[in-house]
Amino acid sequence: MRRPEDIDGESSGESDGGDRMAEGVTTPPRMLQRNQKLLLQVASLLLCACAGLRLLLPRCLEPTSGRPWGEAGAQPSSEPVGESTLGSWSQRLTGEVPRRDQTGVMKVVHLDMKGAAPRVSYLEQLFPLLSRLGADAVLIEYEDMFPFHGELELLRSPHSYSKHDIERIQQLAAQNHLEVIPLVQTFGHFEFVLKHEKFWPLREVDRYPSTLNPHAAGTMPLLRALLGQVLDQHPHTRWLHVGADEVFHLGEGADSRAWLLRHGEDVGHMYLNHVREVVTFLSWRHPGLRLLLWDDVLRRLPPQAVQESGIPQLADPMMWFYDPDLDTDQIGRIIAKYAESGFRSVWFASSFKGSTGPAQMWTPLSHHLSNQLSWLRVLRALQAASAGPHIRDARPIRCQGIVLTGWQRYDHYSVLCELLPVAVPSLAICLQTLVAGEFTEVTKKTVMELLGFQTINLESSTCTAQGWFSPYHRKHRFGNPQNLEAFGRKLTKVSEAWESLLPTLQMHLGVVFYSNTVDEWLEEYVLPQLEPLRAMVRDYQDLVQLKGKPGGARPGEVVLNPPVMPTPVPGFRGPRSRRESPGDGSFGG
Repeated sequence: MRRPEDIDGESSGESDGGDRMAEGVTTPPRMLQRNQKLLLQVASLLLCACAGLRLLLPRCLEPTSGRPWGEAGAQPSSEPVGESTLGSWSQRLTGEVPRRDQTGVMKVVHLDMKGAAPRVSYLEQLFPLLSRLGADAVLIEYEDMFPFHGELELLRSPHSYSKHDIERIQQLAAQNHLEVIPLVQTFGHFEFVLKHEKFWPLREVDRYPSTLNPHAAGTMPLLRALLGQVLDQHPHTRWLHVGADEVFHLGEGADSRAWLLRHGEDVGHMYLNHVREVVTFLSWRHPGLRLLLWDDVLRRLPPQAVQESGIPQLADPMMWFYDPDLDTDQIGRIIAKYAESGFRSVWFASSFKGSTGPAQMWTPLSHHLSNQLSWLRVLRALQAASAGPHIRDARPIRCQGIVLTGWQRYDHYSVLCELLPVAVPSLAICLQTLVAGEFTEVTKKTVMELLGFQTINLESSTCTAQGWFSPYHRKHRFGNPQNLEAFGRKLTKVSEAWESLLPTLQMHLGVVFYSNTVDEWLEEYVLPQLEPLRAMVRDYQDLVQLKGKPGGARPGEVVLNPPVMPTPVPGFRGPRSRRESPGDGSFGG
């Protein structure tokens, strides 16, 4: 449930057409049902597509749980991912979290626009659903989708939103009682700016486009211009997220090495100095604006240094951990450190998608559900501690909100991970779990009713003919049709379904996403899997036609030197997995 005090002062994005944004305007129920139907059609198509790929190549598509992006030493999930039904999760997880009333904190959904940014027409369908699921706000990471102008116009994507789109997004949010919180990176993950040759002199390390040089003369003028344009388009926002996470290679540039030598301080102080300059500028430009920043660097710094920087008076840290089973003791120690540093509020960041592998195609629900339940345990422990007796001079600290992150790329250069429509079931389950404070049969039923699902079944399945249709059989065109027929029927059925699905999938993707996203998704995840499927169908048809006869050249084909399968080199493990988490979230590369 949303709290009224969290809705006051929400961003309205009012413009000359502000009369369309009258308070209390809601989407008509019939329109909402029609929009949700289209939304779920797209999600279902993508789920089918991903399930089909998993069916064909179960090993290479097996979801894996890794460390969160920058958290060294995080424990991998001991729970199988992608091999459960929602009912079995309910049996395992119901009762883990004692029943309580609503959590009493803001629930915020993160929309990562640096890849597969949805059309505004899709947000018209999504925002009413988010509101019904219990969200209070959306955290929008625009990156190159923002309509920058003037000297910053080169930052815009060819498919970037227009100023009218930004106004429309805020209008939709206001109509659905959602605040809009912009997120603008100001230190690390600055690739969308530093990739342009014009801004290369502002790189911390010349060959890496990820981190700003905090000492360069052009850094703060650039940030003031960039932040100013975003805030001008969000005049009523109460919050602004300045990023500042994963500042890889900070301290390695020539200017930084000279600064360290001259001042006799460490990289931590260098980081705090830059963040302080950013948040001080924003507080001066927009008095009353509350600032947020990712905490992966802060958590490693001494409380006294953080307190002396003055940052706790201007900003709140957002703690992000995406593992299914969090180390609550470790998180408790970090929260205590923030209290000692002078922070009065913290935010938590869980994940509903985009944190289980940079090339993940579908969303492992049990992983993300367990992550929400872990954060609820942390939240309850914090609330219990705040309500209990205080030691003299102890600084109280509270949780302001929980952000459900939905990453679309691990960075500006990585491939797309699972698309937003595919993750709608995960988002619904995670959000309703946070709203209810637990996951029970009632929570499950609510999600099913809102999405129009009877069940969600993501059990793994296989379709193999081991022993009769191996690479050896296909190479030498030798097989027993009797043992291939059952497999062949399944193979043909899957192939026909895929061939008929492809144009439909392409059409529906085009309804939600711009053409560049559609092309990238199909070329990265669909077509490379279709070609092996088509080759399998051809080989199967050839083998069946031979009627058990030893194989030879195909009609019209002459084989002089049959291809030889390469012999694996001892110790060879194949290419490095693209699912490995990048970086350790600290100052190194």
